[in-house]
Amino acid sequence: MKKVIVLNASPRKNFNTAKLLKEAQKGAESVGASVEYYDLYNYNFLGCRSCFACQRKGSTTNGICAIRDDLKPLLEKCLEADAIVIGTPVYFSYPTGVFRSFTERLLFPNHTYMVDRENGGLKRRLNKTIPTGIIFTMNCPQELADKINYHTILDENINTYNHIMGYAEGLFSYDTMQFADFSKYNCDLFDETHKKEVNATQFPKDMQNAFELGKKLAQM
Repeated sequence: MKKVIVLNASPRKNFNTAKLLKEAQKGAESVGASVEYYDLYNYNFLGCRSCFACQRKGSTTNGICAIRDDLKPLLEKCLEADAIVIGTPVYFSYPTGVFRSFTERLLFPNHTYMVDRENGGLKRRLNKTIPTGIIFTMNCPQELADKINYHTILDENINTYNHIMGYAEGLFSYDTMQFADFSKYNCDLFDETHKKEVNATQFPKDMQNAFELGKKLAQM
């Protein structure tokens, strides 16, 4: 049975990002995968401390960050998994700090500074592929995201996972609902009617795409 790890890097446990991740979970389960779902904001951890224990000659860390904290058991689960799905909202053009800290801790111990002289580029440390999906949710409409080149920033996260984990792809959910009740907030930048229309017409399509993503990764 395939094992899939789903990780929510949003502080909101039941909103846009979480909804899409739970659809990805359903997609993976629909093809018989065993799925474990985790909210990263429940864990007490920081990003890479640049100790380089994982890069020393003779290191026995085996791709697991040497820092002993809440995250270590989850990192072990990720490297044992057959696929991973991570979701994050986009704040000020970037994934959340928790997403970034998790990414540093997972990827750097599996990154190398060794040149692959046969194939070019850098050698991969992992001896297997762990297909990874990254779901980005954002309040920003797609037209504005394209105009301000959001993909220049966000795609680089996908590219890095692709190199280190062996395969990665992204799913982008634009123009999402910022609030369940707009009347409670100072937010006249947003057209509530428009937001509700997008939520009723586009978000269900994003949910279906998330389901298909989970299904695809579990089958790879």
